[in-house]
Amino acid sequence: MEPVLLKNIDQPDSHRLENYIQGGGFRGIKTALKLKSDNIIQMIKDSGLRGRGGAGFSTGLKWSFIPKDPGLPKYFLCNADESEPGTFKDRLIMEKKPHLLLEGLMIGCYAIGADSGYIYIRGEYTNAENRLEQAIEEAYDKGYLGQNIFGSDFSLDIHLHRGAGAYICGEETALLESIEGFRAQPRSKPPFPALAGLYHLPTVINNVETLACVPSILERGAPWFASIGSSKSPGPKLFSVSGHVRKPGVYEFPMGLTLQKLIFDHCGGVRNDKTVKAVIPGGASAPVLTVSHLDTPMDFESLAAIGSMLGSAGVIVMDETTCMVKTALVINRFFSHESCGKCTPCREGTPWMTQVLERIENGNGRKGDVKLLESLCSGIFGRCFCALGDAAAMALGGFLKNFKDEFLHHIDHKVCLVESVSENI
Repeated sequence: MEPVLLKNIDQPDSHRLENYIQGGGFRGIKTALKLKSDNIIQMIKDSGLRGRGGAGFSTGLKWSFIPKDPGLPKYFLCNADESEPGTFKDRLIMEKKPHLLLEGLMIGCYAIGADSGYIYIRGEYTNAENRLEQAIEEAYDKGYLGQNIFGSDFSLDIHLHRGAGAYICGEETALLESIEGFRAQPRSKPPFPALAGLYHLPTVINNVETLACVPSILERGAPWFASIGSSKSPGPKLFSVSGHVRKPGVYEFPMGLTLQKLIFDHCGGVRNDKTVKAVIPGGASAPVLTVSHLDTPMDFESLAAIGSMLGSAGVIVMDETTCMVKTALVINRFFSHESCGKCTPCREGTPWMTQVLERIENGNGRKGDVKLLESLCSGIFGRCFCALGDAAAMALGGFLKNFKDEFLHHIDHKVCLVESVSENI
């Protein structure tokens, strides 16, 4: 498959407007402006595009939830708060091809009848923020944003809003609260953003990569997009690969590529000629997999079937020297730190899990600690305002399911199983 999202990504000054236009940019929005809104939304539905931020919800269906009342103000938000550990694909788009994101956002705004679009960017993404500011300024200067875009009766303003570095802002309703000037905490749902979003008006929220897919669908058609990848999870996909591989980075392949091919055919295999021990397939919140799962296709259905998830497709590869107890501790400590504290299960449960994991890792584990951790996961999952608590529970649950022997070894022998094996070699 020829690159779609990463096309011309290595071209010098790929972030500049003129180079984007020379590469075929803005054909999608020009096509969209000749169509009715309902036709565009149906095209996105027919393409099978699913959200690339983690949930995998139908993009076209999400757009269709917006009320059709032309007199009702509407907003379209791009969630660029890429804070999931192990994920860095959206940053690449914003730094190297910001106009691709802008074009996707423009099409989305036109399709739902919004004249204001927002990009909420992660606070630490300084370079990406500068590139987007420059891209927005170029688009205004060229007449691609503002009044009567491309000679049509469609007018649009896009605003860049910088976050303050909180993981919870990636949750869409916490993001809305942050833009409105309040503490970033998730809202109780319903109502959902499609009916009561930004300033309590109808709002669509999509991820950067999701919007980056939209221009090519308008340009090449829904059947073309649907023909890529698997039938239920079509299209190209960006994979952020890090950890113990020879060639970490962002890769674009059709949805459904197996972990085996991604790691060994494209990332050069495991560094220092070691073997794969574990892989987190979808960012830190995705349950960890073992070497027995490497033939699993990287799509929504296949990973869900084995108890994990595609998530943000942040693939973290770990070799045989990795301690699973310590890894679980590091990940859970992150979620505990990032909890907004609004609901009791997450606020109280994640620090408790961290406390138990710390004593196990430090050689002070107690009999029954594994069952206690499993009980805590059950007590948190499905009982929180947002998915942060669920993420902590799912992540730890994956470690306890697939590597329980390491936890028990830590408790029984007061030492790491990995260290014990190394000493006996």
